[in-house]
Amino acid sequence: MMKTASRSLSFNISSWRPLSMERLANDCFANSSEMISAREAIEKITEAGAAIVDAETRRLPDALGHILAEDVIAPRNVPPADNSAVDGFAFRHADYEKNPDARRAILGHSKAGHPWKGSLEGDGVVKILTGAMMPEGFDTVAMIEDISSDGSHIILPAGMKAGANRRKAGEDIREGQVLLKKGTRLRPQELGYLASIGAASVKVYKPLRVALFSTGDELLNPDEPYASGHIYDSNRFILGALLKSFGCAVTDLGILKDRLPVVRAALNDAAGNHDLVITSGGVSMGDEDHVRTALTDVGQLHFWQIAIKPGRPLALGQIGNTAFVGLPGNPIAALVCSLIFVRPLIGILSGANARKPLTFQAKADFAMKKKAGRTEWLRGHYTGGEGIGTVQKFATDGSGILTSAVWANGLIEIGDDVTYIDKGDLVKFLPFSELMR
Repeated sequence: MMKTASRSLSFNISSWRPLSMERLANDCFANSSEMISAREAIEKITEAGAAIVDAETRRLPDALGHILAEDVIAPRNVPPADNSAVDGFAFRHADYEKNPDARRAILGHSKAGHPWKGSLEGDGVVKILTGAMMPEGFDTVAMIEDISSDGSHIILPAGMKAGANRRKAGEDIREGQVLLKKGTRLRPQELGYLASIGAASVKVYKPLRVALFSTGDELLNPDEPYASGHIYDSNRFILGALLKSFGCAVTDLGILKDRLPVVRAALNDAAGNHDLVITSGGVSMGDEDHVRTALTDVGQLHFWQIAIKPGRPLALGQIGNTAFVGLPGNPIAALVCSLIFVRPLIGILSGANARKPLTFQAKADFAMKKKAGRTEWLRGHYTGGEGIGTVQKFATDGSGILTSAVWANGLIEIGDDVTYIDKGDLVKFLPFSELMR
């Protein structure tokens, strides 16, 4: 049975909301010297402002993944005229009602792009193909497989209802309708939607420019020979790929050595031509953790400790009008903090509308104890089935074990008021497929 502490403070993604500010203000995050909750951290992030990037016009094929910088208003109806939903025969239902069993002459053909331009004669019919414009005066279509024909005349099936198999003008899109709202990220279906109204180009926000560093004397690039006492840097590759999936333009500025002047100069230089600077490592309290000090020298540190696991040391601040995030050095902590905290910040700064990721409940296939007062995210593997599926957690919780992220297909969120999870309890599951887009 899931046990909770007496104080209840849940992490509520649905509370995210962008505010209308053009650039980051100098005091955009309320300063706090104390550890804050995950919910408080999200609230401070969402109060940072709105889009800080400029807009540009892009051709439709080049706009995939970009965010609309203005509402799109439909200039015309779609479809522009009544048309047939099937291959068949168009007729006037009023004539049909008078004599359903009549033998009717075929007056002509209407094809997509080649409408029939004749005039209605008696109770005649027009052969019509799917998508073809309805002839003037005709309002109903009988499917070709339902009629009887001798070549020049047909007999319509019994029981036809008025308007059957007719698509009306404006059935999909009405002229003057707000087609897509500012802040919409364009997927393939939105591009098709825009194309259907004849939009050849669209006004979108430019990608957020992000500078990315790793820090630490122990780090090596993958193409360097291994040396004792060192490890290969994985964080830049995780974070760089993740940022690109969020639509950012990423500048990989490599590995910074643990030297305060080096870190200070690099942060200052990167802030000059980027919208966001992200580092991993160096934000804790060790002797060689210089990022936090460097940030306070060239900018402002607004908070750096959150009651979460993994990833308590997470620094949020700014250098002038450039936002700054200092992520933990452990790769799992850096990944989780990016998905939970950096992702909404990037959305806001990029001009995207707030989007609540899909989450669902699953039955825990594990038991565990947990400290009250902090939110935890476990690497989980969800398995579906009839009804509610089950989720396992990785065997160990170490924040340096990348194997767990490869094995998992999402995160299990355990609220800060929960102290115990029993097998079979319902837990919240956040799939990677939602968090990584």
